[in-house]
Amino acid sequence: QLSLVESGGGLVQTGASLRLSCADSAQADKSYAMGWFRQAPGKDREFVASASWTGESTAYGNTVKGRFNITKIRRRNTVYLQMNLLKPEDTGIYYCAAKTTPPFYSDYVPLQEINFQSWGQGTQVTVSS
Repeated sequence: QLSLVESGGGLVQTGASLRLSCADSAQADKSYAMGWFRQAPGKDREFVASASWTGESTAYGNTVKGRFNITKIRRRNTVYLQMNLLKPEDTGIYYCAAKTTPPFYSDYVPLQEINFQSWGQGTQVTVSS
């Protein structure tokens, strides 16, 4: 069982950058595919980005493609989300998640919320206009 802890959120202006971090404080032995989701007030949780357990394969939501970059540490359950050119519509609570059930293919990148079993508590990102 993982214990995911996010950090790095905050209040920034449009066009700024932020780097979110997520790590497993339980330090599980196995490395898992991980991802980021976000939820704006009054909206459903939205896929942001995810990476295979090796970190070599990644995927992005259409609204963040080209602006955000996910980095997954290969042999650790640690993942970063570099967010550039932030917009007010990027505002929300950002959640880190891990896929702890099979398949565990090295290039498998889960995309849907249902495919992730462990979740962090979230970190708030607010982008002012």
